Amino acid sequence: MLGILGGDERCPIARSLDVLGEKWTLMIVRDALAGATRFSQFQQSLGIPREVLTARLGSLVEGGVLERHAYKPDGGRVRDEYLLTDAGRDLSLVLLALGGWADRHRPCERSSDLRFVDAGTGDTVESAAVVPATGRIVPRDQLAAALG
Repeated sequence: MLGILGGDERCPIARSLDVLGEKWTLMIVRDALAGATRFSQFQQSLGIPREVLTARLGSLVEGGVLERHAYKPDGGRVRDEYLLTDAGRDLSLVLLALGGWADRHRPCERSSDLRFVDAGTGDTVESAAVVPATGRIVPRDQLAAALG
């Protein structure tokens, strides 16, 4: 697909936006990370129109972020639920960074219910850039993108 940046498939940001660039998409992933799996849960949380939610869930399945699984509630008909893939769970880091950016640069007087935590301890976490070979944390003001 690659409609972003004239279809330059070399750019990892363009490839990511090809799957994630539609309005509502990251909000659906946020809710999935918080435990939502069913169409009705996403719709109730987000207030998103049914046809838009159907399209976004389909694109997330096609993009490998969610997997569709059938389930049958007691006395009900077969329905789909949507479970995060490894690729979907990896987006927790993206949402963590986006939320941190908003807290620093677009603050709100009302506090959010959303927190990212260490599942083992419950400690709140923040995003960081880490040098893989050494584990050294690179301060945000020292982080740069390198092209070429």
